[in-house]
Amino acid sequence: MSEKELPGHESWRPARETKSQRNWTPGQLKKRRSLRTMFSSVVLTFEAIVLFFVALTIFNLNRDAEWAWWALGGTLSLAGLCIATCAWLRHPVGYGIGWGIQVLFLALGFIEPMVFLASIGFVAAWAYAVIKGRTLDRENAVRDAAEEEYRRTHPE
Repeated sequence: MSEKELPGHESWRPARETKSQRNWTPGQLKKRRSLRTMFSSVVLTFEAIVLFFVALTIFNLNRDAEWAWWALGGTLSLAGLCIATCAWLRHPVGYGIGWGIQVLFLALGFIEPMVFLASIGFVAAWAYAVIKGRTLDRENAVRDAAEEEYRRTHPE
């Protein structure tokens, strides 16, 4: 068997492929992505954007205070942690870190009271993303199992 006849070396395949592209075969089903992870990542990304502006606001309103630079650095670090946590959402520890971020965002309301409005909104959005995302992932797992059972019992 020559190299051109080997699986993965068909003429219709592009020259450079990722590992998942090389391992793909016709008729193969794509693995479903977690809706919980996607929803939570969206919330954390928007929260990072809002935290950036909160950091600037707190710093500028308290510029003369000795702790203003610490507040700026801490709030910007929290925004960076939001982005980094998106990568950790594949593991349960990511959701624990996410809840910790929500608590810290609420605590910023004690420095600037108007931040309570934004933080309460993000806590609600985070809770909804985690809870509803988990529910939808469970429903999709049941649906996928039923479809797989149907495919096994009804061959084409």
